[in-house]
Amino acid sequence: MVSSPSPSGAGLGCQVRCSGCREILNVPAGINEFSCPRCKLPQMLPPELLSKGGRGSAAAAGAAPQGIDPTKIQLPCAHCKALLNVPHGLARFACPQCGVDLAVDLTKLQHYLSSMANHPLMLPAFGEDPAEEVNEVAEDMEREQDEGGTAGETFTDYRPSKLSIGPPHPDPVVETSSLSAVQPPDPTYELKIKDQIVKSKSLSCLQIETIVYSCQRHAQHLSSGARAGFFMGDGAGVGKGRTIAGLIWENWHHGRHKALWISVGSDLKYDARRDLDDVGASCIEVHALNKLPYSKLDSKSVGIKEGVLFLTYSSLIASSDKGRSRLQQLIQWCGPEYDGLLIFDECHKAKNLIPEAGGQATRTGEAVVEIQARLPETRVVYCSATGASEPRNMGYMVRLGLWGTGTAFPQFHDFLGALEKGGVGALELVAMDMKARGMYVCRTLSFKGAEFEVIEAPLEAEMMDMYTKAAEFWAELRVELLTANAYLFDEKPNPSLLWRLYWASHQRFFRHLCMAAKVPAAVRLAKQALLEDKCVVIGLQSTGEARTEEAVTKYGLEMDDFVSGPRELLLKLVEENYPLPQKPNVFPGEEGARDVQRKRHSASPGISFKGRVRKVAKWQHASDSDGNGDIFSDSEHESTESDEEFQICEICMTEEEKKKLLCCSCCGKLVHSSCLVPPLVDLPVDKWSCPSCKEETDDYMQQRQAYLAEISNRYEAAKERKSKILDIIRSLNLPNNPLDDIIDRLGGPDNVAELTGRRGMLVRASTGKGVIYQARNTKEVAMEMVNMHEKQMFMDGKKLVAIISEAGSAGVSLQADRRALNQKRRVHLTLELPWSADRAIQQLGRTHRSNQASAPQYRLLFTNLGGERRFASIVAKRLETLGALTQGDRRAGPSLSAYNYDSNYGKKSLIMLYKAVMEQSDLPVMPPGCSPEKPDSIREYLMKAKAALVSVGIIRDSALGSGKDSGKITGRIVESDMNDVGRFLNRLLGLPPDIQNRLFEFFVSILDILVHDARKEGQFDSGIVDIKGNHIELKEPPKTVYMDPTSGASTVLFTFTIDRGITWEGANKLLDQNQESGLPCSSGGFYESRREWMGKRHFLLAFECSSAGSGMLKVFRPAVGEALREMPLEELQSKYRKVSSLEKAQKGWQEEYEVSSKQCMHGPKCKHGRFCTVGRRLQEVSVLGGLILPVWGTIEKALTKQVHQRHTRLRVVRVETTEERQRVVGLLIPNAAVTSVLQDLQWVQDLDP
Repeated sequence: MVSSPSPSGAGLGCQVRCSGCREILNVPAGINEFSCPRCKLPQMLPPELLSKGGRGSAAAAGAAPQGIDPTKIQLPCAHCKALLNVPHGLARFACPQCGVDLAVDLTKLQHYLSSMANHPLMLPAFGEDPAEEVNEVAEDMEREQDEGGTAGETFTDYRPSKLSIGPPHPDPVVETSSLSAVQPPDPTYELKIKDQIVKSKSLSCLQIETIVYSCQRHAQHLSSGARAGFFMGDGAGVGKGRTIAGLIWENWHHGRHKALWISVGSDLKYDARRDLDDVGASCIEVHALNKLPYSKLDSKSVGIKEGVLFLTYSSLIASSDKGRSRLQQLIQWCGPEYDGLLIFDECHKAKNLIPEAGGQATRTGEAVVEIQARLPETRVVYCSATGASEPRNMGYMVRLGLWGTGTAFPQFHDFLGALEKGGVGALELVAMDMKARGMYVCRTLSFKGAEFEVIEAPLEAEMMDMYTKAAEFWAELRVELLTANAYLFDEKPNPSLLWRLYWASHQRFFRHLCMAAKVPAAVRLAKQALLEDKCVVIGLQSTGEARTEEAVTKYGLEMDDFVSGPRELLLKLVEENYPLPQKPNVFPGEEGARDVQRKRHSASPGISFKGRVRKVAKWQHASDSDGNGDIFSDSEHESTESDEEFQICEICMTEEEKKKLLCCSCCGKLVHSSCLVPPLVDLPVDKWSCPSCKEETDDYMQQRQAYLAEISNRYEAAKERKSKILDIIRSLNLPNNPLDDIIDRLGGPDNVAELTGRRGMLVRASTGKGVIYQARNTKEVAMEMVNMHEKQMFMDGKKLVAIISEAGSAGVSLQADRRALNQKRRVHLTLELPWSADRAIQQLGRTHRSNQASAPQYRLLFTNLGGERRFASIVAKRLETLGALTQGDRRAGPSLSAYNYDSNYGKKSLIMLYKAVMEQSDLPVMPPGCSPEKPDSIREYLMKAKAALVSVGIIRDSALGSGKDSGKITGRIVESDMNDVGRFLNRLLGLPPDIQNRLFEFFVSILDILVHDARKEGQFDSGIVDIKGNHIELKEPPKTVYMDPTSGASTVLFTFTIDRGITWEGANKLLDQNQESGLPCSSGGFYESRREWMGKRHFLLAFECSSAGSGMLKVFRPAVGEALREMPLEELQSKYRKVSSLEKAQKGWQEEYEVSSKQCMHGPKCKHGRFCTVGRRLQEVSVLGGLILPVWGTIEKALTKQVHQRHTRLRVVRVETTEERQRVVGLLIPNAAVTSVLQDLQWVQDLDP
């Protein structure tokens, strides 16, 4: 039966939400097919409203309305009027339909509810069915369930699971627990060098495992026809270099005597030589490409027929002056049928092949892809601890077969879109998927013994004053540049270029200042470590070489003190970019009046008089020289002579000899001297001007002189202001270059080893007065070997402090190596956090490597400036995805999550902050230092915040209000800035510390609320979470639903039965253990709920956490065991009361324990029926494990059909059985979606035992 329901009227039947316009519709009893009266979309009732007895009977029987959640309050959106299900206690939220931020006014809520009490649309179920009464305990448990489980152990000890060749690794090696749940394929490859390496013990068991799986993978071909590649993702220091050497040696025994080894630095060629010698491959030569000509490598003149060709990524894109490229040279040497090794060592250098929107692909990335395409049979190995820090950076890994022909993703952009949509959990699946197919290994050295500590280095009083004055100066400089720019005329330069340079310099300046602020703390920690008989490694990114060289060029090789990087940067900005008016080229007095007249009356517009004369002269000269004077006729010559000898006076109009007439030098008029009034008696010897020309020229010259004087005054005034600004900059108290400062404070170059990319350095003069610029190398050490020399000095213990930068330390080992003389424990200080987590991991890996006598101590230094967290937020964001992709678990990297602000929640927080500061919306939280009782403090904060945002260019077109808005700052924030967290945190750097930290604290407070609400609503992306239970077992044999034809790996559906509850005896035991531990126990015990639901109360066990005085209690429930979140004592006492009688507590506990095995917490009439698991003790969990990427699209499609929002989200979980300890990691498939998933996959069979 088809009908048109009413949009919101009353009547019998049921209520549903239109699937088109989302309006609530009242469908009369007996109607199952209908069209929406608003959007005209034909539709039918959902399946759960159609009973077996006939369509529409469920509605006729008075079933609970669908589309409206009776456990929540129904309130209309103030903007789009959509009916929203609002959980009790939620005060602020965003409308899911229109996105408008909403707030519940509690003072008006009761009046609204009472006025709508008889409205069937708003309160359809209140007072009708006690089974649907709002249950606060059920809501708490539902939110916890949506958030997922707790994070379990991060790492597990690693040992090859299917190979037992070779000795154990010299240091403990671990793998993330997520990756350890995935088994690699069975090894089928037989090593030819097996006996040799087992005898020499040159390779450990895990290095041999990598070689086996790499060779096994190289025996396969992708659907595109290219040979499959292998990804070696072992962490820094595990020994990837020696593993590569073993792989080259294995291929050598198969007759493949050529190999290409591409790395980041030419110095690493010596490490490659050492690794080959270590595995017994001394006969294989290593050729450095940068030392070879561009001619054919196998020619007689060069003579390279075989061996390892070692080159850098810079060489890969290099070309000669004659246009010969290294890439073409390599391809010619290999030949089209080349099937040897192509090793991309430190392959993260090829990232950015697929840049962000608006960016361009790097030449390196393009070259890496091109060489793979030109050599389809080559055996590719991608080797890096940070090779896939983001899915976008995997674009060059075309030989992994994750996208392209024969996969679920036709193009890389499809693969990228799926992963970005799936969030962190989807990224984690990539690593597990690659391991299951035998194309990926990722182990890391155990961080056991290593210490991580984030040390906040507060600004000292002098630095605080310096920072404040610098921030004020930059704000004044911005106003000065705006003013100077406004005075320019048509010659105005590109203003957008000026401001790009301004803000780029602004960021570098304050970043440099932040680094200099940490120098005292770094020096103090370094000296303390040296006193404790340790050695120190200090990591930074920028050396300040460019500013130093500029200063040396200006001031000479000898200076009074070290160069101040911030000062030189400011001087350069102002000197080169201060807007000056165009300097006048001609000043009064430099040009005579007749010259002006001549120019003004030039006969040919656009051609100067001098130019015309030169043109005529040139023509005449050419005619004479060429002997072509006879081309004119005699009559022409005669006519010309006549015209030249006689002319007419323009006053009396009589003809006269030309030499007797006066000729005006300006207009060319010819007159008799006697015809002039008054007559001219004395004939002028020099040039003469007629009276009319002379009068006009005098006026013109006066105006021109006035104009030139004005221009000159403006130019001189602007030049003077620029000079004053430069004088102010020179007078500012600014810090010296941190690198030179640290070296000087720690004893100079004789005591500090420097491993950087700079060529020269400033050192303290021997007299102690002034500094001298000198080259870093000496006569005995070449410049290209200076870093290797410095490293050896450190490893031999001759220097106990090393300073490293990214440019000079790539691939360098500085650990407490057992083979080195200096085996003192390393204290690694990060003075400057790298721009990305990729580089952070690389830097930290310099001091944590294999065969070390002791693990390092890491000290990450930050100032207490909120703005500096910008750089930490970038790294934290990378660390999350880096851990997900390269280690299979986002929790695997060092914990910097507290500094991760550049996220979707961060963007939402920033929008709310801007709207609050601009007074376009209510305050989401109370600003720091303010209180509701003191509204003046709030107004003062908003005023200061506005002024601060104006000073750093966030608020534009600002003006001070008048009238009733007197004192208020108005302006606008452009749309692109509203959610640009990076720009906000960058600009924060340029504010005085006080308002900078208050603004940052306000931002973080808003972010905390958004994340907290997202967790409560089950919308927070937690990555891999553990599903816990007191007893977990497989319900039935797993089902294989897909098998990869290349590797034989499969996708398997696991169904688990989980008992989450705690028996009465178990609860008592927990309470006894807590009391015996000596922790505070005044609040510990059994509690019952103050309210009843369905005639029953809920019970729980609560006791204090380990942290005394925290006011937080652990909570255990009969049905679900330990709660995910700890409960504040105040909340506990408001919802529950302590049970004094153990008999009462036991009876209630046991009853709830038994009932929860059969039904959920909503009772027997729950609208979700058997699929609801909220508060159910016994439940089934379905997990799809093994290969996921090949069936990704099928699963995603099946989940989109689910009714509940939380069931449509891809969630990665980890489950471990209680008895067999079988661990499974995969996608959680909601029970309601299992049938749909299996039907879409179309193949189900029992897994062979």
